[in-house]
Amino acid sequence: PHEILVVYDFDEDPTVPVIERLAVELPSVRGLRNDLGRGVLNAMKAGIGAAAGSYVLVSMADGSDEPEVVDPMIALARGGADVVSASRYMRGGHQVGGPLLKRLMSRVAGLTLHWFAGVPTHDPTNNFKLYSRRFLDSVTIESSAGFELALELTVKATIAGRYVAEVPTTWRDRTAGQSNFKLRKWLPNYLHWYRVAFVARVRWLVRRST
Repeated sequence: PHEILVVYDFDEDPTVPVIERLAVELPSVRGLRNDLGRGVLNAMKAGIGAAAGSYVLVSMADGSDEPEVVDPMIALARGGADVVSASRYMRGGHQVGGPLLKRLMSRVAGLTLHWFAGVPTHDPTNNFKLYSRRFLDSVTIESSAGFELALELTVKATIAGRYVAEVPTTWRDRTAGQSNFKLRKWLPNYLHWYRVAFVARVRWLVRRST
């Protein structure tokens, strides 16, 4: 059994009638009004808070994420992973389209965190992730801007010694509508968790050498 929560910000959102039509055909689908405040971060927090299952998968509703990798992600979670990342940058992963600067910064951040900060996934910034409820209940979300939430949770899982896994995925840029990603506004928040990961790695190396 599963549930699919589609989070919307206000009752006049044109997404609401679509959700209602889908719910007739797919009883597992239900709409969830985000009462925490408008914006992508609060939408994700509302969905995470309302989800009733043992595992919570976060995905964007713009068609960019690859649904075919959901089953492998669930299999890894059932095998003990607390965070499962759909990875564009591991072997077998791909990214199609999207702004060049955003793609470059995301790839550099992901690979440097993986190779030099010990983050198990090659793609910690991708928000297409599955989390165990036991892990989510053990952390306090500190993100205050937007999509940096995935990086925060991945870094916290790494520092806590949780099992972080990944599966290759192909991400495709949306073909309709406009992205809510705000690179310039959110960059300081990404850099904060980037620094947290490296500081934790340095401290771990120091402890290991003494």
